[in-house]
Parts: sequence; C-alpha cells; structure tokens
Amino acid sequence: MSCEAASSAVIARGSPFEIAGGTVTGTDHLAVGRPNQDAYAFRAEGGCLAAVVCDGCGSGARSEVGAALGARLVTEQVLGALRRGGDIESPETWEEVRRGTLAPLRTMAVGMGGSLAEVASTYLLFTVVGLAVSGDRACAFSLGDGLIALGDELLRLGPFPRNEPPYLAYGLLDRPPGGEAPRFVVHRVFPSSALRTALLGTDGALDLLESSSRQMPGGGGAVGPLSRFWEDDRMFANPDAVRRRLALINRAVTRPVWKEERMEREGGLLRDDTTLVVVRRAQSARD
Repeated sequence: MSCEAASSAVIARGSPFEIAGGTVTGTDHLAVGRPNQDAYAFRAEGGCLAAVVCDGCGSGARSEVGAALGARLVTEQVLGALRRGGDIESPETWEEVRRGTLAPLRTMAVGMGGSLAEVASTYLLFTVVGLAVSGDRACAFSLGDGLIALGDELLRLGPFPRNEPPYLAYGLLDRPPGGEAPRFVVHRVFPSSALRTALLGTDGALDLLESSSRQMPGGGGAVGPLSRFWEDDRMFANPDAVRRRLALINRAVTRPVWKEERMEREGGLLRDDTTLVVVRRAQSARD
C-alpha cells in the first residue's frame, strides 16, 4: 500500500513502520505575510520506503513551489531507484535519484519561459533531508541543511557558510555556485532491523530542539524533547496530530493583565517554517 503527504499528515500503513508528518509557518514568515515554504512527502511500496522534508530557499519569491514539487519528486525517484535494485549505499544510486529529479524540473523550468537561472532562483531552490529503506538496509541522506534524529543520535546538518546551503536545482545551471552541482550526501547506512525511530526536520526544527525546556505559549507545560513526537501514540493515530502539536508550540496568545490595565502578548517559539516527518516501527512489528 502506498501513502504520501504534501501539506497534511498521513499515516502510512502496509509496511513495518508508522509514519506521520506536519508543517507550520514560522513566526518570521507570518509577520511579513510570507507563505510556508516547507513541504514533505513519504511513500511505502514493495518493501521500500522513502520520506523527505524540503525547505524552500528563503530569498526565493516562490520557493514553496520547488519545495512541494521536490518533496514528491525526490520521494518517487528514491522509491524507483530502490525498486529497480539500486544499492542504497552506492553513489550511482543517488546520482540516479539526482538526475531523475532534475529532469522534470528542467522540463517545467524551460516551459515557463525566461532564463533558466531566473526561474530556478525564483521557484526551484530547496533543500532535502530524507530517510530510505530498502529490504534489509536503511539510510539517512540529505542535500542541504536540516535535522535528523535516529533514535538517540542527533545529526545537525549545517549551517553552511553565509547561510547558503546547497540546492539540488543548482544542477540545472550551466555555472552552479561553487562551480559544481551539489550531490546527495548519505550520512548513515544501517540494517533496517535496527530502525526503531527516526525524525526528519527542516532547519526550523532547530528552533524546536532549542525550545525543549521552554513553556508552551499560553500554558500547557514544557515543549519537551523531540522524542515526544515518536513516543506519543496520538501522533500516529490522528493524521493531523503532528501539525497540531507544532501549531500549539507556535501560536500567539494574548491575555489581559488586569492590575496593569494592559494586554500581554506571548508569541510562538518557531521563527522559521518547521516541518517534521516522524517514523517508528509499528507495534505489531516490535512484538
């Protein structure tokens, strides 16, 4: 059975893993009326699983377009490469994924008219953080910045010099920044039987990580550690639970201070758009 997500959480079934995701707009974007430029997607099929989160370039006027397309395209390219027998550790497999993602992006960019560089910088610059499972092997990969938690191991990806991460769509340009098209990086390869929990986050998840000991806006206790997202069964029972939790952490609360005859405003804790995909081994597979 296949499952996928773009803007709302979906629970993936038909595999040994439960998967959920969610995304919220950062307070900096809300303050200036900018949309959420993050996206995510996941799918499980034929013994393979792929999940990614993508973060559109903040300076790109419409980079949410590239993030949404990229999340779907990378997920499908990873699944396709793995179903065709690609080695999850092989650089050739990830080069196939890169080229397979760039091909439809190039076709679309050319069809939009104007210069390829202008279309790419406006619409198509996005980072990728992902997880792939194929049979008895699994890996965590990325192209750009973000956050990966594999059980207790935390991988902070970035920051990059001048806050300029590499973007997959630089591969569309004749002269990419730095002189060479960025490639996917495989950070960890491990037996899929060892995969108990994983969390993928865009770079906004770093604010979430740093806010773990802070109180939720308007009360409700501490934000808590990242592990809450994979330990709480509600995250996988309700398809909107991850987004709701992020929204509570990022809500603005206004309340009266009667003695001082004024209103007090408490802002959200996530300045940047924040997107998570959470994976854990299903209870039936753990028993």
